[in-house]
Parts: sequence; C-alpha cells; structure tokens
Amino acid sequence: MVMIAVVIVLLLPHVVSETHGVKCEVWDPHPILHKYYQPGDLIIGGIVFQTFVLTTPKSFKKRPGGILSEEWIVMTENYQHILALVFAIKEINENLQILPNITLGFNIYDSYLSARWTYHAAMQLVSTRNRPVPNYKCDIQDKVTAIIEGLGSENSHHITNVLDIYRVPQLLYGSAPVMFDDTQVPSFYQMVPTETHQYMGILQLLLHFKWTWVGAIFVVGVKSEWFVQMVYPVFSQHGICFAFIESCSSLIVANNWGEIEKWWVKLHNAPTDKTANVLLFYGDSHSMIVFRWLLSWFNITQRLKGKVWILTAQMELKFFPNRRNWDIQTLHGAVSMAIHSNELRGFQQFLKSREPSGVKEDGFIRDFWLYAFDCAVPDSVLSNMNMKGCTGEERLENLPEHIFEMTTGQGYSLYNAVYAVAHALHAMYSSSSQSRATIEGSRTKLKNQQLWELHYFLRRVSFNNSAGDNVSFDKNRNLVAGFDVLNWLTFPNQSFLRVKVGSTDPKTPADQVLTINENAITWHSGFNQVRPLSVCNDNCYPGYRKKQKEGKPFCCYDCTPCSQGMVSGQNDIGECFKCPDDYYPDKDHVLCIPKVITFLSYEEPLGIGLATGTLTFSFITVLVLGTFVKHNHTPIVKANNRNLTYTLLISLLLGFLCTLLFIGRPRNETCLLRHAAIGIIFSTAVSCMLAKTTTVVLAFMATKPGSRMRKWVGKRIASSIVIFCSFIEIGICAVWLTTSPPYPDADMHSVMEEIILECNQGSTTILFSGSAYMGFLVVASFIIAFFARKLPASFNEAKLITFSMLFFCSVWLFFVPTYLSTKGKYTVAVEIFCILASSAGLLGCMFFPKCYIIVLKPKMNSKEWLKRKKIIEGTAYRSYSSCL
Repeated sequence: MVMIAVVIVLLLPHVVSETHGVKCEVWDPHPILHKYYQPGDLIIGGIVFQTFVLTTPKSFKKRPGGILSEEWIVMTENYQHILALVFAIKEINENLQILPNITLGFNIYDSYLSARWTYHAAMQLVSTRNRPVPNYKCDIQDKVTAIIEGLGSENSHHITNVLDIYRVPQLLYGSAPVMFDDTQVPSFYQMVPTETHQYMGILQLLLHFKWTWVGAIFVVGVKSEWFVQMVYPVFSQHGICFAFIESCSSLIVANNWGEIEKWWVKLHNAPTDKTANVLLFYGDSHSMIVFRWLLSWFNITQRLKGKVWILTAQMELKFFPNRRNWDIQTLHGAVSMAIHSNELRGFQQFLKSREPSGVKEDGFIRDFWLYAFDCAVPDSVLSNMNMKGCTGEERLENLPEHIFEMTTGQGYSLYNAVYAVAHALHAMYSSSSQSRATIEGSRTKLKNQQLWELHYFLRRVSFNNSAGDNVSFDKNRNLVAGFDVLNWLTFPNQSFLRVKVGSTDPKTPADQVLTINENAITWHSGFNQVRPLSVCNDNCYPGYRKKQKEGKPFCCYDCTPCSQGMVSGQNDIGECFKCPDDYYPDKDHVLCIPKVITFLSYEEPLGIGLATGTLTFSFITVLVLGTFVKHNHTPIVKANNRNLTYTLLISLLLGFLCTLLFIGRPRNETCLLRHAAIGIIFSTAVSCMLAKTTTVVLAFMATKPGSRMRKWVGKRIASSIVIFCSFIEIGICAVWLTTSPPYPDADMHSVMEEIILECNQGSTTILFSGSAYMGFLVVASFIIAFFARKLPASFNEAKLITFSMLFFCSVWLFFVPTYLSTKGKYTVAVEIFCILASSAGLLGCMFFPKCYIIVLKPKMNSKEWLKRKKIIEGTAYRSYSSCL
C-alpha cells in the first residue's frame, strides 16, 4: 500500500494554566507543535487555526508596550472538531472504494492567535518536516495536498499570502472571509454557503417578523465594511433601518487595551436602545466569548435582557472552564443562522468509544479530560500535583452540550471538507492512464504531482456523504447549501439547547429563501411569548399614512390621517391611495366601498311626483286647447291669431311631455332627444309669443293715417316669424346632434358614494349657443311686449306676454344657481321642475284669463259687450280686427 500523509495541522500556542495556585506546563513549551500527528503519503489541509482545541486568553492583563497577557486556557468544545477530522480520515482509509493503496495523514497546529505564528505554520507546511526551509522538500511522505482551515477572517489572509504562491487548495470550514476577491484567490474554497445567502436569509427573517428597527454589532472590522458596502443598501431597499452599526477589530488580536476600552465606551449605550429590540451580532465564536466577557466586566448584562439576538453562522456559545458562572440568559430566545448539518452514520459510536486509555496517539485527550471532567488522567504530569484522579468511568456522552457537543455541529463541515479533498484526489488519480501503476511508480507520481492540478477536480467534485447530503461547489467555490435557523434556549445552570425552527434554500427566489415555523420559537421571557416588536415608532394603523420625520432614518415617521377620498388598508403605508372610480372610501379611510348606481327613476317618490306633475299639466293643456277649439269663433279666440294660439298650446303640451325623457335610465334615444326637443319646443313657444307681440305693435302702427306698415300686417308675418325663429334653433340642434351628440355616461366623481347615470351633453359650446339663442328670443319678446302693454285693444295680449316672459325669465334665472348647487339625480329633478314651472307659467299667464272669460264670463266674449267700449278703443279694435 502506498502511504500518503494528508496532514491537517492545528497550531497550538504555548498554553499555561494555574492549578491550585501552581503554574504548570500543560502543553509543549514550543509555541507551535504537532499535538496530533498521523503519518501518511498525502497531507490534506495541513493547517487549522484557532478552532480545534481552541485556546483563548484567560485574562486581559496589560504588559509592557500594551500587549495583552499571554496566559491561556483550553476551550473544550472544539475537541469535537478534532474527532470529526479523525473520524473522516479513518473512514476514508478503511474504504477501498476511495483512494485505494493510498493512506491519508494529518498534522494539527494552532496559530497562537497571531500573524507571526500563522506565517510560521504556513512555512512549515511547504518545508521538509521539522525543517522550516521553504521550497525545499526531500521526503515523499507528508506531501501537503490541501489545507483545511478554521480561520477567522482576521487571520485568513495571513496563510493565504504564503500558500497561494504554491496554489495549495485551501478549504475553509469556519468563518467565511468575504474580503477575498475570488479572482485574486483562486485556490480558496469555502465549506460554508456564501455570505450573501446568509444575509438574504437574515433579511427575510426580519421581513417575516416585521422588524424594521435593528441594531448591528460587528466585532470583526473587515466584515462590517463589507456589510456597509454590500448588505446595508439591500436592507434599506427592503425597509430595514439600523438604530446603530458599531464595529471593532477582533479583541483577540488587539494589542492596545486603551483601544478596547475606548471602543467599549462607544458601544456601551448602543445596544441598550429601548426601541431596537432586535440586535444583529456578527463575529466568530471567539468574538462571542470576548463579548460576553465584556458584558460581564461592565455589568450591563441585565440591561441587555429582553432583546432578540440574531446571530450569524459562526456563533458558538463557548465557555471558559473557569468562567462557567457567566450569565447566558441574555441570549435566551436568540435566533441564529447555522451551517446545515446532519447526523453522520457511526459518528456517535465513534465518540462514545473515546477514552484516554484506549487512544495513545491522541495528544489532546488527556488535556481535554482535565478541563472537561476536572480530573487528572493516571500517569499524567498533573496526577502527581494533588489533582483529583479520573475514575475511568468518564464518558463524552455524559458531558453537557456547552462543554462537549455530541452532534456534528461545525464538525460536519470539516467532515465534508476532508471527503471533498479525498474525492477530488481519487478523481485526479483515476483520470491518469498510470493509475494502476506499481507502488514504486505511485510514489514517484505522488512526488511529482503538482498541487495546482487538484483544483480542476476539486471545483467539480460532487458526492453524497454518509448523511445523504450532496456536497458540491458553485462557480465561486462556495458550498452549494443552505442554512438552518436555530432558536437558542438557555437555562440557569449554564446549559442550553438549539432547536431548529427553519431553514434557507439557495435554489429558491430571493423572496422565498426562508422557511420558518414561528410556532416553534421560544422568545425571551420579557416578551411573554408574544412576537417581539422592533420598530422606530408605533405602527401607522389603517386610515393613516407615514410622514417622514425630518433628520431621522426613513423607518422613523409620524402618522397622519389620509386626506379626503384616500384610503390605506394596511399598517405602515407610505402613501394613501385613491379607490377605483366605482368605489368610495369609508369614513375611517380604511376600506373602499362599492358606489351605488343612481338615476331619477319612476320607482322613487321624486320620479313619481314629477311624472304626475307632467301628466297633470299636460291634461290641463289639453283642456285649454279643447276649450279654445270649441270656442274658436268667439271674439276672444279669434283675436291675436288663432293659429299662433294653437301652435303655442301644442308647444306647451309637448314641452310638458318632454320632461318624461328625463326620468328613467339614460339611453341613447333619450339622451339624443332630451335637450334638443326642449330647445326646439321652447324656441317655437317663445317665437309664438314674439309673433303675437310683433303683430299687436304692427297693427297699432298701421292704424295711423298714411302708414306704410299696412302691407306688413297680416297672418303671413306672424307665421314667418315663428318659422324663421324656430328653424334657427333647429339648425343649431342639427349641428349639435351630427357633430357631438349627447350620449349615456356615468358620473363617478360628483357624489362620493354614488355613480350617477346621466347624459353627457357632448359639445357644451353648441348647447350653450342654443340656450343663448332661446334667451335672446325671450328677452326680445319681453321688451316688445313691455312697450306694447298699454296699446288700446280689447284683447291686447301684450300685458299677458309681459308677465309670461317675466315669469319665464325668473324661473330660468333661479334655475342656474340651483342647478349648480345640486348633485346627482337632483340636478335632473331641478331641470324637470324648471321646465314644468316655466311652461306652466306661460300656460297660466297667457290662457288662464281667457279661459276665465270663456267659461265664467261668456257675456264679455260677445260683440255687444265690445260695442260698449270707448270710441277710441272701439276704433282701434276695428282697425286691428280688420287687419286679422
């Protein structure tokens, strides 16, 4: 079998701890050492920084020059990552289907959390073992093939600066360094989904819960710059505002206590903003440790309770072994994004089998047992230093989750990273025609293998792991996967649970990325299990709109009522909107109500009353016409031209009947006939009045000796006046009906709650021209009749015509303001009333006195009574009669 070491290296700093007041060396005194080494023919990954058995400062004591104290303690939770790596390597080496005759190995390093030791470790990977001379490797074993990193974004670029020269594939399973340009770092692969997808999931989470006023805290400065440039505009476009955005470089790598203190003073009041109940916290697991330490240091933990924390996928609730009494209730009810993970087949059994006596090659297990179980393993250095000895009954499955996680967690991404490299190597060697060469040939081939050749296969790798999940990369070398949405439940004994309440899917549209079960979420007790609110101010309820507060973010606004005719049917509407034309807003400006269709109909009291009045006046007109026809040979009927009288009565009858066209649903026929018929009929009636008055004047002027007016006196002049004046009105109406005729229409705006069916008059210019012409005839008749009212004649109608025209003008003058002040069907009722009133006025003023004489005073309607008049009146009458 060809032995190929695939080394994953975790750099461990010089760790010193205090036990019972005595300082003791827990690790090798060298700053960088291989605490876990398994030889092989290929080395996968070489370096994993800051993650596996993560070490972190025990206390931040100032040293000369402002450097923080270098006292360190072990983070026991990260031991699970090492075991996930060992488990993956073990499965691959035992699987004859992947890389047969090739053994994978690994080294584990830690970085001392500094750029110096990060570069040191990178140099070791490209050098011969234990000889850190770059570009000089003479051994076939431990050939570095790929690197799996657990780097934070602060240190990612350090190792990239060194290893990218050699095109070593680098797989990151922890925090994604979004500052990298994919075109500049082509050897970089992320075993986590893209940051853009994570923030789209967070955006949809905020939109789902309607959280528009959010605080943001970034412990990693480079990430905050990326957020402000790339993410903040997208959040703003979707209506999310930030009460504050605070950031600071990682406190772990900070070298100035004054800088830390200054930053914390600036941040001290920001997350306690009472209106921002949702706080977005970004950083790696280290950042959360330090952040919780600072919360405890400045004693503001109580002030932050009752907030909803939104945590990114890098967050882990890790503990200092000697700081497990720190309050974690602040994070109760937090919602976090998490890299999707599943249970790996056989991983639980592998963890349960781990114990110090059975694993001698594990350089971490004794120290892990010390911090996890607070006991010393027999035959260890600490067993002779008054430490309580381990009984051998200690098991990993008995540890609380915050000390050791039995589920895969982030170890799932590391497991997939190892298999991705293994599958890419298998594809690369299988594609060669010499893949079935002898062991010696294989060793030579491995020695001469170029690292850059692996990239082609690694970018195209696609496989299903033992949990059934597909592992592949997109075009930007990010893992094609979604995130899980977790709800954190913390308990007073420092234990906690993470409950899956949702997930994100990168293959769905942006507005459907998030799937969440809100009923499964447990909120902080301060919210009484009611969905928390996080807005700059109270919502604007339906009927109101948002009005921007001057000098404030767009999420801060006042609420103003919608203006007349506008509605807003939802909360927090930016602008009220108008209802459709066939709807109207209710009194609260919340709903659009369908308008009622109205018109003057025969089925309502007003329509019935007007129709009854029309028929009544029409019947009276018929009676008057019948009376005049019956007594057509009497002097009072013969006087003043019987034909004009009959024409006038017929015109008045038709005028009364035309009002029926105004009642009922408007139709094409009724709209065409309404005003045209009234105009022609009234013009004819007024022309008859004008002709009567003109005849009286001409007859009187003809009685003068030598007058030339005699030739103008006669029935022809009267008929000519009526025909000429009527034909002018007929011509105007003909032009109107042919060029711009009236048509049925619906008025949706005059009355808010009604749709008024009416006749659109078409050309108002022609309509007003016809009305003006009729007004001219009325005025002319009135003036002539007024001057002829005292002319001597037994049956001089000038006085009657004067009163008739005066009444007619008065009715239509009062009609104009009344018509303009009414709306809806009442405008039609006013128009009908004016037609009836003016026609009735003409009928009454002209014919009531004559009917009175004909019916009740027949003696006055005889020649004998006429002879008793004065000589002058008699003479005038005889002259006037002879003309007729």
